[in-house]
Amino acid sequence: MSKLTAEADRTDLLNRLRRAEGQLRGVQRMIEEDQACVDIASQMAAVRKALDSTYVQMTVCFMQQELQSRLGVTEAQQQALGAVLDDVQTLLGKVR
Repeated sequence: MSKLTAEADRTDLLNRLRRAEGQLRGVQRMIEEDQACVDIASQMAAVRKALDSTYVQMTVCFMQQELQSRLGVTEAQQQALGAVLDDVQTLLGKVR
């Protein structure tokens, strides 16, 4: 299986995961402070959404990388491929 090679993509994914990690720590703090279950559940849903979004982003990055390398995509085709994968990302983001 391939690895993400584009540094910008890796940085974006890591930043997304760090934000989700911060949100998760906030949920832990809310539980320790005996906050309302509805508020905790709302924050947990936000963490799940952040992780789902990160997963979709990683999947699209992987798809772009693999399609470019396996198909020998030209510069002009890269723009078209990018547009299609943006649409794929939008569609996958609506699954949940």
